Amino acid sequence: QVRLVESGGGLVQAGGSLRLSCAASGRTFSYYYNMGWFRQAPGKEREFVAAISWSAQSTNVADFVKGRFTISRDNAKNTVYLQMNSLQPADTAVYYCAGRSGSYLNTDLDDYPDWGQGTQVTVSL
Repeated sequence: QVRLVESGGGLVQAGGSLRLSCAASGRTFSYYYNMGWFRQAPGKEREFVAAISWSAQSTNVADFVKGRFTISRDNAKNTVYLQMNSLQPADTAVYYCAGRSGSYLNTDLDDYPDWGQGTQVTVSL
């Protein structure tokens, strides 16, 4: 089983930036282990934000964050990142990282068996 631990959340003003990290442990991180970021705002369903393949050659980013958020990974550090720029109050949510073994960059949260505990991101005006 893989253990995922997010960090880097916090309070930031609109227009600011944050970088979230997700450290993985428990089994081989690199091979065919795709990673994703999801978020859940109060009263809303958890939604897909971004995903990255095990090789980092492929990424998938939700339209509503395209051009502002970037996903990356460092397999030597067993860590995946989410760089968030130009943050807006609508980005306020708990951000979760998730992992799965497979060939495709799934956007459905039900396809991810491994989850972190989440990190809170709050964007103020």
